[in-house]
Amino acid sequence: MELTGKIIAVLPANSGVSSRTGNPWMSQEYVIEVPGQYPRKCVFRIFGEDRIKQFNIQNGEDVTVSFDIDAHEYNGRWFNEIRAYNVTRGAVAPAAAPQAAPQATPFPPQSAEAPFPPAQEPAGDGSTDDLPF
Repeated sequence: MELTGKIIAVLPANSGVSSRTGNPWMSQEYVIEVPGQYPRKCVFRIFGEDRIKQFNIQNGEDVTVSFDIDAHEYNGRWFNEIRAYNVTRGAVAPAAAPQAAPQATPFPPQSAEAPFPPAQEPAGDGSTDDLPF
Protein backbone atom coordinates (compact mmCIF):
# COMPACT_ATOMS: atom_id res chain seq x y z
CA MET A 1 0.00 0.00 0.00
CA GLU A 2 1.03 3.60 -0.47
CA LEU A 3 0.23 6.96 1.06
CA THR A 4 1.34 10.34 -0.24
CA GLY A 5 1.37 13.29 2.11
CA LYS A 6 3.36 15.57 4.38
CA ILE A 7 5.35 14.44 7.41
CA ILE A 8 3.87 16.32 10.38
CA ALA A 9 5.77 14.60 13.22
CA VAL A 10 9.05 12.74 13.64
CA LEU A 11 8.85 10.73 16.85
CA PRO A 12 11.92 9.78 18.93
CA ALA A 13 13.86 6.71 17.83
CA ASN A 14 13.58 3.52 19.88
CA SER A 15 16.46 1.09 20.23
CA GLY A 16 17.48 -1.92 22.23
CA VAL A 17 19.09 -5.33 22.13
CA SER A 18 17.18 -8.42 21.07
CA SER A 19 16.82 -10.87 23.94
CA ARG A 20 16.59 -13.74 21.47
CA THR A 21 19.59 -12.98 19.23
CA GLY A 22 21.56 -10.41 21.22
CA ASN A 23 21.70 -8.08 18.20
CA PRO A 24 20.99 -4.36 18.55
CA TRP A 25 17.90 -2.93 16.85
CA MET A 26 16.48 0.52 16.13
CA SER A 27 13.11 1.80 14.92
CA GLN A 28 11.51 5.20 14.47
CA GLU A 29 7.93 6.32 13.96
CA TYR A 30 6.62 9.16 11.80
CA VAL A 31 3.19 10.74 11.30
CA ILE A 32 2.06 11.46 7.74
CA GLU A 33 -0.94 13.62 6.88
CA VAL A 34 -2.73 12.82 3.62
CA PRO A 35 -4.42 15.91 2.12
CA GLY A 36 -8.04 16.00 1.05
CA GLN A 37 -11.40 17.37 2.11
CA TYR A 38 -10.94 15.47 5.37
CA PRO A 39 -7.15 15.10 5.90
CA ARG A 40 -6.12 11.72 7.31
CA LYS A 41 -3.18 11.02 9.57
CA CYS A 42 -1.28 7.75 9.87
CA VAL A 43 1.63 6.65 12.05
CA PHE A 44 4.17 4.38 10.35
CA ARG A 45 7.37 2.79 11.54
CA ILE A 46 10.74 2.30 9.89
CA PHE A 47 12.71 -0.58 11.33
CA GLY A 48 16.50 -0.70 11.10
CA GLU A 49 19.13 1.95 11.67
CA ASP A 50 20.37 1.64 8.10
CA ARG A 51 16.91 2.38 6.63
CA ILE A 52 16.30 5.24 9.06
CA LYS A 53 19.53 6.87 7.89
CA GLN A 54 18.89 5.98 4.23
CA PHE A 55 15.43 7.61 4.14
CA ASN A 56 16.46 10.55 6.41
CA ILE A 57 12.86 11.74 6.79
CA GLN A 58 12.48 15.32 8.02
CA ASN A 59 9.47 17.11 9.48
CA GLY A 60 7.52 19.02 6.79
CA GLU A 61 8.70 16.90 3.84
CA ASP A 62 6.31 15.72 1.13
CA VAL A 63 6.77 11.96 0.69
CA THR A 64 5.17 8.83 -0.70
CA VAL A 65 5.42 5.93 1.75
CA SER A 66 5.12 2.28 0.66
CA PHE A 67 4.21 0.07 3.60
CA ASP A 68 2.86 -3.26 4.80
CA ILE A 69 0.17 -3.63 7.45
CA ASP A 70 0.33 -6.49 9.95
CA ALA A 71 -1.15 -7.26 13.36
CA HIS A 72 0.28 -9.11 16.34
CA GLU A 73 -1.11 -10.31 19.66
CA TYR A 74 0.40 -9.44 23.04
CA ASN A 75 -1.17 -10.44 26.36
CA GLY A 76 -4.54 -11.12 24.76
CA ARG A 77 -4.71 -7.80 22.89
CA TRP A 78 -4.15 -7.19 19.20
CA PHE A 79 -2.06 -4.35 17.81
CA ASN A 80 -1.67 -3.10 14.23
CA GLU A 81 1.75 -2.34 12.84
CA ILE A 82 2.34 -0.23 9.75
CA ARG A 83 5.91 -0.84 8.64
CA ALA A 84 7.35 1.24 5.78
CA TYR A 85 9.72 -0.41 3.34
CA ASN A 86 10.22 2.46 0.90
CA VAL A 87 10.00 6.25 1.08
CA THR A 88 10.24 8.52 -1.96
CA ARG A 89 10.26 12.28 -1.92
CA GLY A 90 7.94 14.15 -4.22
CA ALA A 91 5.17 16.67 -4.53
CA VAL A 92 1.91 16.08 -2.79
CA ALA A 93 -1.23 16.51 -4.85
CA PRO A 94 -2.98 19.70 -3.75
CA ALA A 95 -5.95 19.33 -1.45
CA ALA A 96 -9.15 18.84 -3.36
CA ALA A 97 -10.75 22.25 -3.76
CA PRO A 98 -14.50 22.37 -3.34
CA GLN A 99 -16.06 22.17 -6.78
CA ALA A 100 -19.49 23.21 -7.91
CA ALA A 101 -21.87 20.28 -7.89
CA PRO A 102 -22.66 19.04 -11.38
CA GLN A 103 -26.17 19.72 -12.62
CA ALA A 104 -28.36 16.83 -11.53
CA THR A 105 -30.72 15.44 -14.10
CA PRO A 106 -33.78 13.48 -13.06
CA PHE A 107 -33.00 10.72 -15.57
CA PRO A 108 -29.72 9.58 -17.10
CA PRO A 109 -29.10 10.95 -20.57
CA GLN A 110 -30.42 8.78 -23.39
CA SER A 111 -27.77 7.14 -25.51
CA ALA A 112 -27.93 5.58 -28.93
CA GLU A 113 -27.90 2.15 -27.31
CA ALA A 114 -30.30 1.19 -24.55
CA PRO A 115 -28.56 -0.17 -21.43
CA PHE A 116 -30.83 -3.25 -21.39
CA PRO A 117 -32.32 -5.29 -24.20
CA PRO A 118 -36.02 -4.70 -24.84
CA ALA A 119 -38.49 -6.83 -22.90
CA GLN A 120 -39.64 -9.91 -24.80
CA GLU A 121 -43.27 -10.73 -25.28
CA PRO A 122 -44.49 -13.89 -23.49
CA ALA A 123 -44.50 -17.05 -25.53
CA GLY A 124 -47.75 -18.11 -27.19
CA ASP A 125 -48.20 -21.03 -24.74
CA GLY A 126 -50.36 -18.87 -22.43
CA SER A 127 -47.72 -18.64 -19.73
CA THR A 128 -47.34 -15.27 -18.00
CA ASP A 129 -44.11 -16.26 -16.28
CA ASP A 130 -41.23 -14.31 -17.78
CA LEU A 131 -38.51 -16.43 -16.19
CA PRO A 132 -36.53 -18.51 -18.69
CA PHE A 133 -36.51 -21.61 -16.48
